[in-house]
This record gives sequence, C-alpha cells and structure tokens, in this order.
Amino acid sequence: MNIKLNLQYDGTEYHGWQIQKNGVTVQETVKNAVEKVTGENVTLIGCGRTDAGVHAENYICNFHTSASIPPDKYPYALNAALPSDIVCFGACEAQDDFDAARSAVKKRYVYRILNREFPDAILCRYAWHCRHSLDTEKMHEAAAAFLGEHDFIGFASSGFSVKTTVREIYSLDVTRKDDLITVDITGNGFLYNMVRIITGTLVSVGGGKLDPADMADIIASRDRERAGITAPAKGLCLKEVYYR
Repeated sequence: MNIKLNLQYDGTEYHGWQIQKNGVTVQETVKNAVEKVTGENVTLIGCGRTDAGVHAENYICNFHTSASIPPDKYPYALNAALPSDIVCFGACEAQDDFDAARSAVKKRYVYRILNREFPDAILCRYAWHCRHSLDTEKMHEAAAAFLGEHDFIGFASSGFSVKTTVREIYSLDVTRKDDLITVDITGNGFLYNMVRIITGTLVSVGGGKLDPADMADIIASRDRERAGITAPAKGLCLKEVYYR
C-alpha cells in the first residue's frame, strides 16, 4: 500500500526536511514515527527539501507499507509518536506510482515580513523583522518581472545539483495588511534558496536600494551579485503542493 501523508510543521528546531548525519531533521523524525507505528523499515519520500528553520502548512510525503493499518488511522497513530511541532493532519492511500516529489507539478510558498520599528514576540519565529520602511507598491511592481519562464541561476545559492536552472513562476504577489507584508509565490519548482533570495531582492526594492525598472535586466544577467540578500529562513512557509 502506498500511503500519502499531509504534514504541518514548525521548522525552527530542525535542520530542514532531509535526513542529515549531524542534526535532527523533519524527515528523520517522521520516518521514526512511521516505523514505530508500522513496525517496518520504510523509505519516506518528501515533496521537496525545506531549509533549516523553514516551516510548512501542508507538506506532502509518502511511503510504501504492508501494514494493515487503515489509511485514515495514520494521523492518530503518528501524532501520538510525533513531537508537538510536527502534526500529521491527513492520510490516504495513493496510487502505487505516486511519488510525493516526482508527481508534483507546482508549489506555493508564502514569506512574511514584519515591517515596523519594534519586533513581535509572537511572530518572531515566523516573520522577518525589517525595521526600515518598505514601499510595497514598488515591491509589487518589481514582482511582475519574475513572472513566466526564466533562468534563475542568479537567484540561487551555491551547493545545488540540478539538470537545469530554468523555472517558471505562475504568480508572485506582494500585499500588506497593517505591519505585515506577505510575498506569495507559486511556480513549477524552485532552486536552492530561490524564494528567499527573491524575497531579499524585493525587500531591497522596497527599501530603495534597487529600482523596479531594473529587475528584468537583473534576472536576465544571471548574476547572483546583482540580486538581493538571502532572506532569513524563519519567514518562509510551504503553503501547498499541487499534483495532477
């Protein structure tokens, strides 16, 4: 049986999704819980990597098992074995060839920025505090340049290994409600730190360090030095993964 899980997690205390030799990860923690419940050694496939400190509201993963546990009972069993900052809120039987990573067609991320003089004790784990005033109209204007298919090598950190750095952005919105700015982005895939670098670049635009009119040229240059900083991980959250 191929079991598909829906997870939500606070990534603050984890070294990202993928299992590592040094540091506790979300994948390792969930895998241990699944093996405790099923009594089997399983291969847990995630929909993609999230960096250390990044959160997820609806992370998809899957595993194959011969255990006779009804799929709808997995959330109850797993949550009894998981720490409080990881929650399984859904499970179902997927088609045998379903693969959480390879079957995904697009992903949606949201990045939150707290834009005011003082930080917030509640949001400190989930938003980037930017003290200087940001012009969200200019950020929204610059965001339009990212739409469509581009080579985003200039918006990726080193250390990745992919066949191509071309990705397509379907939507990129910048909105503000009171002191909270939200960057909402959907694409067919993202390079290492790509969303965080795009966000850092938009913040540079909002702060007057970059001109929105130059954004298309910066993207086309494929030059990492021309883009903005890599925004902190804590403001980023994987919202949704879409499948055919």
